[in-house]
Amino acid sequence: MVQIAMIDFEKERKKLVNRLIEEGILRTHSVIRAMLTVPREEFVLEHYRKWAYIDTPLPILCNQTISAPHMCAIMCEALELKINERVLEIGTGSGYHAALCAEIVSPSDMESKGYVVTVEYFSELAKFAKDNLKRTGYDDRVYVINADGSAELPFHCKFDKILVTAAAPKVPNSLLRLLKPGGRMVIPVGTSYYQTLILVKKTSKGGIVIEDLGGCLFVPLRGKQGFEP
Repeated sequence: MVQIAMIDFEKERKKLVNRLIEEGILRTHSVIRAMLTVPREEFVLEHYRKWAYIDTPLPILCNQTISAPHMCAIMCEALELKINERVLEIGTGSGYHAALCAEIVSPSDMESKGYVVTVEYFSELAKFAKDNLKRTGYDDRVYVINADGSAELPFHCKFDKILVTAAAPKVPNSLLRLLKPGGRMVIPVGTSYYQTLILVKKTSKGGIVIEDLGGCLFVPLRGKQGFEP
């Protein structure tokens, strides 16, 4: 049996990132840097830590999962995140993907106005994510809210980028309204068993352009515009 104390997580993280670069999934410096910086092992359940850098989803609480690293990379690349941007995430899960986004829009080694607001349906998961983000130092840039992320959210601001990490039957209009002109949203859309990853681009005049990024499989979005529990 592998002893967790004997695992060099930094070395394993670098190996995974190099593989994703070789596969053409990771392309931009900012996303590569984030993937090298954020410790995925701190966002998984203790008994799954030894598998933190295997490129696969892992179970977390409430029958949910932490997405496979390659999917996190694909979504971050598609969003084209930039320093100082405001990001909304629907489906906090463990907090790992929010931390990746935060590391890009507000890097740990510089001052920035960028931040991430992330909404989690399950209260137990929201607490789990908050604890993980605090332990890893991202709680100053990531704000976790326990709410129905598919419903009308009472935000007075719009967001540069929106990330949805659970499958929706369609793109919620409530999220489209929160996306700035010129902004981007990535969201898996389909049934609760299989989906297409969709890139939504809002033009400067408010028009919507949809791009198909390929098939995927996410846990279902829960709530008013999601799937029934």
